[in-house]
Amino acid sequence: MNKDYLLFHRPFITEEEINEMVDTLRSGWLSMGPKTIRFEEEFNKYIGSKRSIAVSSWTAAGHLTLEAFGIQRDDEVIVPTMTFPATAEIVCYFGAKPVIVDVEEDTLNISLKEIEKALTPKTKAIIPVHYGGQPCDMDEIMEFAKQHNLKVLEDAAHSLPAFYKGRKIGTIADVTCFSFYATKTLSTGEGGMICTNDEEIAERCAIMRLHGINRDAWKRYSESGSWYYEVVAPGFKYNFTDLQASLGLPQLKKVDDMWNSRKYIASRYTEAFKDLDMITLHTIKSDRESSWHLYPVRLNLDMLKVGRAQIIEELKQNNVGVGVHFMPVHQHLFYSETFNLDDKNYPVASSVFPRLLSLPIYPGMTDKNIEKVINVFTDILKKYRK
Repeated sequence: MNKDYLLFHRPFITEEEINEMVDTLRSGWLSMGPKTIRFEEEFNKYIGSKRSIAVSSWTAAGHLTLEAFGIQRDDEVIVPTMTFPATAEIVCYFGAKPVIVDVEEDTLNISLKEIEKALTPKTKAIIPVHYGGQPCDMDEIMEFAKQHNLKVLEDAAHSLPAFYKGRKIGTIADVTCFSFYATKTLSTGEGGMICTNDEEIAERCAIMRLHGINRDAWKRYSESGSWYYEVVAPGFKYNFTDLQASLGLPQLKKVDDMWNSRKYIASRYTEAFKDLDMITLHTIKSDRESSWHLYPVRLNLDMLKVGRAQIIEELKQNNVGVGVHFMPVHQHLFYSETFNLDDKNYPVASSVFPRLLSLPIYPGMTDKNIEKVINVFTDILKKYRK
């Protein structure tokens, strides 16, 4: 690998995680066990919810949540088009319909106006996605859901931590699902967490994540456990592991420090780029705080001689990795063909997507790395300015 190449993302792993992992390997308890339970408890304290259930991925978390909501065939669930397809995918697992809607121009979060237009007698739930780590307009969404007897699952894959009107994300909706994928703000390689104040939903998710066995089935191999267990429902193999918890526990201790690092990088970028007319910076509303999982920018293509592909290629040639978040769900082949979706019904997402790119933003980036991104990106933009 080119040692000068700045990756778009690198997990922030220190000796603390390595030592915790070695301790787990030596303990002999590799799958779900005491460290998983401790991680759930510590995460729960951090978020402030009543229950946290660790699972194998965000997708597993979302699937279990919709199952606990009672989603069935031909039900409808409203999701935004600017998200990773997993948000819509979990709806399809039930034979239900993901009703994919457009987003706000400024934040790229789900639009309440579009939610209102999408409501039908079949609508059962809404999945707002906090794009890039900035919370959606949760008060308005929750009020709308209450009026129409809908459940709300917050997709907080990007949002650890994030705040909406002073409240930490994870405590507002019926259920909030977090992701611990390799690129996320807290990473266990793969993994997810279900947070809720609803004990009935929590209990259902806890049982269904491990084959429908009672919640403490993992103890059957411990000294104090019993071999006996019962399956009370046909569940899934969605459990977390102590190997994953070995990464999660140390990361949770420094999650605020890692957030401060991302905020610092974001502030450096914003200060450096604010006067460039070749790009538009992402809007953060004044009553919320982003996790800064992403630093998305929009190319003003009318001010540039080349398109996004050329900009990305030159960034790569100059050893700066970038990402694109996201190709709208309605443009993916399965969703466009299955649900007959067209760009004309998604004017915001369809116009913004060709302009989007995301710059590196993660703990472990040095001031030298930050300056490299600023200088290289600025030089390329100036080179191709009309």
